[in-house]
Amino acid sequence: MLYLIGTPIGNMGDISSRATELLGQADMIACEDTRVTGILLKELGIEGKRLISYHEHNKASKGAEIIKFLKQGINVAQVSDAGMPAISDPGEDLVRLCIDEGVEFTVIPGPVAAVTALVMSGLSTRYYHYEGFLPNSGSDRRKRLKKLKEYDETIVLYEAPHRLRRLLDELTEEGFGEKQAAFCRELTKKYEEVIRMTVADAVEYYEKTEPRGEFVVCLEPLGISGKTKETDDKAIDDEILRLRASGMPVKKISELLSSDTGVSKKEMYARVLNLLKSEDNDRGDL
Repeated sequence: MLYLIGTPIGNMGDISSRATELLGQADMIACEDTRVTGILLKELGIEGKRLISYHEHNKASKGAEIIKFLKQGINVAQVSDAGMPAISDPGEDLVRLCIDEGVEFTVIPGPVAAVTALVMSGLSTRYYHYEGFLPNSGSDRRKRLKKLKEYDETIVLYEAPHRLRRLLDELTEEGFGEKQAAFCRELTKKYEEVIRMTVADAVEYYEKTEPRGEFVVCLEPLGISGKTKETDDKAIDDEILRLRASGMPVKKISELLSSDTGVSKKEMYARVLNLLKSEDNDRGDL
């Protein structure tokens, strides 16, 4: 059996008792960095475990090796250095191998930096797009940056500190300069930090402040490329009418669309009432 086990993203207190138990029971642990996982096991009081290196650069050869062990009845735990395996992690490939080879596996949930940062960002959490790490360079990176302009939900990015300033410049070039963002680092640790500002303000801030630590950047969307205010307004009005037709109360409609659009609850409530009143008057004229 393969166990994909979520590990802390910073605070050791976030490891679950089930994760600890299964790490102790596993015959072998596949990990990104044996040194990092060795420290984790020492903290948990787990000794004598066989560790096998499994990361982005050796996943092709090591994945096949792990599958071979699993077919022999060896219980393998797979962990990333921090967070959930298979999320921006080669565990994704191991899962596909297990499915292809008919090998049993299960997931032991744990912390995820993207979701933790999303909640702390203050941006809409109803819908979000997880982008993770952009390609390092080249046309693939440019394509993904262009693609970000199409999303109309909160965007979650991972970025290394030495590339953060470059990312900010690229987002500015793509039109995100005035959009709100949250820059999250050291999550769950002693010096946890979340800085909330526009992308343009962040460019200025990080020119004077050296970025340190891995970042999760939560970004307000531009909306679908080419969308105008008129089409935005029509989409909102259509959604109001759809929700009302489903029987949803006015207050609930207002709260829901306020969360989705960033418009204040008071303003959205007035908009809903005015639209529904107008619709009622139009039907009365027929």
